[in-house]
Amino acid sequence: MTSAPTPPDPHALDRTPLVQRLARWAEQYPDDRAYTFMDYSTDPDGTAIDLTWAELDRRSRALAAALRQITAPGERAAILAPQTLDYIVAVLGCMYARVIAVPLFSPDLPGHADRLLAVYGDAEPQTVLTTTAALPHVQAFFATGTVPHPKEILAVDAVDPTLTWDDEPIDADDLAYLQYTSGSTRVPAGVMVTHGNIAVNAEQCWGTFDGIPRVSTGVNWLPLFHDMGLVTAIALPIAHASPAVLMDPVAFIMRPTRWLELLSRQSHAFTCAPNFAYEYLSTKVPEEEKAALDLSGVQVFMNGAETIREHTLTAYLDAYRDHGLRPEVQVPAYGLAEATVYVCSSSRYEPPTVTPVDRDALGDGTLVPVDRDHERATVLVGCGQPYGQHLAIADPATGARRPDGRVGEIWIHGPNVTAGYWNRPADTADTFGATLTGDRGDLPEGPWLRSGDLGVWHDGQLYVTGRIKDLVIIDGRNHYPQDLEYTAYHAHDGVRREYAAAFAVRGEETENLVVVAERNRRVPIRRLDIGEVTAAVRAAVKQHHDVRVSEVVLIEPGGLPRTSSGKISRSACRKAYTDGTLPVTARPAAPDA
Repeated sequence: MTSAPTPPDPHALDRTPLVQRLARWAEQYPDDRAYTFMDYSTDPDGTAIDLTWAELDRRSRALAAALRQITAPGERAAILAPQTLDYIVAVLGCMYARVIAVPLFSPDLPGHADRLLAVYGDAEPQTVLTTTAALPHVQAFFATGTVPHPKEILAVDAVDPTLTWDDEPIDADDLAYLQYTSGSTRVPAGVMVTHGNIAVNAEQCWGTFDGIPRVSTGVNWLPLFHDMGLVTAIALPIAHASPAVLMDPVAFIMRPTRWLELLSRQSHAFTCAPNFAYEYLSTKVPEEEKAALDLSGVQVFMNGAETIREHTLTAYLDAYRDHGLRPEVQVPAYGLAEATVYVCSSSRYEPPTVTPVDRDALGDGTLVPVDRDHERATVLVGCGQPYGQHLAIADPATGARRPDGRVGEIWIHGPNVTAGYWNRPADTADTFGATLTGDRGDLPEGPWLRSGDLGVWHDGQLYVTGRIKDLVIIDGRNHYPQDLEYTAYHAHDGVRREYAAAFAVRGEETENLVVVAERNRRVPIRRLDIGEVTAAVRAAVKQHHDVRVSEVVLIEPGGLPRTSSGKISRSACRKAYTDGTLPVTARPAAPDA
């Protein structure tokens, strides 16, 4: 079996800005296909729209020239556009012009109005980039008077293609764009990503994927305004002149098989998605749609951005094993926007590592492996090792390095760690300026990025256990919300799988556990016994976690607050619960104590 590549010295990674690489490919491989966008808006089978390296470079330079006429270097340009090839041109045009991009989305994207207002107001862009098709939605957005009107609104697809651009010096430490966090535990903050950050992170992904230049093809449906989508769909192909195939996220949701069909056409492909996408593919694709699939050319199905479930890995493999899917190409990963995105992942040459551990010991801060049939067992999925960066498990209170097997906060140090938060100096100092104390071994003293995530190092791998701010503490005992939620939505068929939120609220004497869950729309509501469902959830949580649920709230499908990346926002759910704004199916009275 081929072995995984050896991680390089972080200081040896190439920080050359992406547009300088783009210029190189445009000169060396002008007619090579760079990006293909599959448009499913008019043809359900999709229409392929291609851009070569030369065309992409020419269009990006023309946009840079148009931008410079209205925007100075260091000013911000918000990208309010749908997911097409124009979006890529917008990002690269900003980079050429040394204008700080703010990757967002068209204002007509459903369910994201509040986020758009918050982010736009925080970034205060001077210019807006959009497309001719999205222009009416952008104009309507500014017509409300809620946010200041920009100096100029520029349609990327209407820029004069004859405009030329002479290269200007770009320093690797110059800001390239503001990546706004998903806001799962707080108001979105603008992460300041430099040209060097994104170039290095693309190299880190490429290195751990062990790609083949000009051959390995990225296939992606993730939103380009999210960190994982932007780095893997835009930056990663540019790193080594490799082609990419993109589609709109809505096209995937409407018919998820499209993603696998595009992958089946590649001889050597990479892709990535959150855990829910693989769960979706395991259950939503009819057998007749699988018949023509051939996934033998896929080298990486990266799984990241949310809790990774062993059940999902197993179910996905079982669903597509007969269609060329190999167990080792399922690659669990960990990352965050403050580290550009990628931090670590398992090897694509070895099957994922799963470890049953004692749930109670884990809650007390220690990883203790147990047999799978142990009555207190919970299963963790390993996320491998960092590539081209350092990772430490630290005591969040003292900064002392934790030994292997002890839970602590995940800290990161490397050239992909970003420059901080836009206009938030206090938060930047607190999050990006940590010092590692105690026995550091061969790790640097600092500065370290504090992730806010809990993890443990065991047997050469990182295991992510949860968010510090989401930890549920009842009667002095720690409980990971994802474990409570897993138990809750498996307790009864009336609860929708993967759609539950567990959190603590202040009671008269102690913290009380609340579980909010969406009802399963497949169970007719007239046959849904609310009392039976809530009793089942309470009993299951008590049996598996030895903790009493103060209240179970069953709500309507689609009612759980979620971040812009699709993750459940427990903080927003807690607020909606306390404010009484959840779309409750029924709010049963709590049982007698």
